[in-house]
Amino acid sequence: MMSSGPGLRGTGQNRGKGSTAMRTIVFKGRLVIIGCGSIGQGILPLILRHIEIKPAQITIITACERGREVAAEYGIEFTNKALTKDDFRDRLTPMLRKGDFLLNLSVDVSSTALVELCRDLGVLYQDTCIEPWAGGYTDPSLSPSLRSNYALREEMLRLRVDAPVPTALVTHGANPGLVSHFVKQALLNIAADTGLGADVPKDRRGWGELASRLGVKVIHVAERDTQQGTTPKGPDEFVNTWSIDGFVGEGCQPAELGWGTHEKELPPDGRRHDFGSDAAIYLMKPGASQKVRTWTPVEGAFHGFLITHNESISIADYFTVKEQGRVTYRPTVHYAYHPCDAAVLSLHELAGKNWTMPSRQRLMVKELVSGIDELGVLIAGHAKGAYWYGSQLSIAEARELAPHNSATSLQVTSTVLAGMIWALENPMMGIVEPDEIDFQRILEIARPYLGPVVGVYTDWTPLEGRGALFAEDLDISDPWQFKNVRVV
Repeated sequence: MMSSGPGLRGTGQNRGKGSTAMRTIVFKGRLVIIGCGSIGQGILPLILRHIEIKPAQITIITACERGREVAAEYGIEFTNKALTKDDFRDRLTPMLRKGDFLLNLSVDVSSTALVELCRDLGVLYQDTCIEPWAGGYTDPSLSPSLRSNYALREEMLRLRVDAPVPTALVTHGANPGLVSHFVKQALLNIAADTGLGADVPKDRRGWGELASRLGVKVIHVAERDTQQGTTPKGPDEFVNTWSIDGFVGEGCQPAELGWGTHEKELPPDGRRHDFGSDAAIYLMKPGASQKVRTWTPVEGAFHGFLITHNESISIADYFTVKEQGRVTYRPTVHYAYHPCDAAVLSLHELAGKNWTMPSRQRLMVKELVSGIDELGVLIAGHAKGAYWYGSQLSIAEARELAPHNSATSLQVTSTVLAGMIWALENPMMGIVEPDEIDFQRILEIARPYLGPVVGVYTDWTPLEGRGALFAEDLDISDPWQFKNVRVV
């Protein structure tokens, strides 16, 4: 293909429209939503548009006044009283019957506790990340290993049982969530473009073998948010385009990444866990203090924060290939996140205050005036170099598509909606992760809300332009070693 710009080797685009024409699904039960921040508010119009449900069937429980006006706009009951470890069962049990749905969009409420409750009551469950009770991310009495998303995921997976139980779809937002489906579609695209065919694998092993045959070494969840508001960040203020508490919480956890079989050496500050799948490692530093090199089509090369996310672990685990119990293939997987510029300044201030939250927080939604959220997966090491596949949603298009959303939130809320519909269509699947469900069905539902969905090949590598001003310790023989990706 002809070059499409510096570093580009071809692009494909799919701009989803006609979202209101999507068929609806009938739900006669009760829906309890925990949390009403940017995602809780943004999901309401989508639920009412695509699920046949009355506002009287929906109840919101949250821990602050944020979202009350939006709930009132739709006639939905709103309770501002945080759930706690001591009272959540007593409060939720009278509100939920068999066949109902609990949608957890909160922070500081244990996901595993809610999954166990829903199983006891016969209720469907979905969340966007695995949360501990308040303080779990930063509890100094726990080792870094036990404060990790790896540990939270292992705790959740231990709840799996063989008997048919109500579906609990965990970690299904944009990332984690949507990006797992992007990975599968991207692998099929690469396979077709390299002559390996595009047959859809039928199981987990088939997907792992496909990635291995393609020669995939790394998968970056590469995201650049360029949205801007009308008011600059002020001193002692944290500004962001999505949950500030959620971002700070995960930013203070150890940096984590799925650890691939092509890697030659563990980082000096890298540690393995002594339990679980061994699919990932962590670094002895918070993710918000560690940067990595990555690439997206609009932004080009940039430094992103190595923020821990469940998909870094679940994708690496899902695509692992074993022979006679020995791991023969696994890609390195991690998040590489450049948030909006105001959030970068906020993180800088936060780190300077030793990770103490500033006194003021500002979530930008209505005040946003420009920019996009470029969210996708960069899959590299194969015959065509690297391939980015994902969404390039602008704030302007997000507002055209759904009220109460930014570009960032709509990528999440549309995937939450898709997960809810999938769960209603598959109500007895037990605990499942995004990697394990029908990626084509999820993309079918979410794509109309994602703006341009593009696939772009690039010849960029993390070695590009390196060593010109100063000598660097690089592995020239393999550009995709984490040693080369990491910013030191």
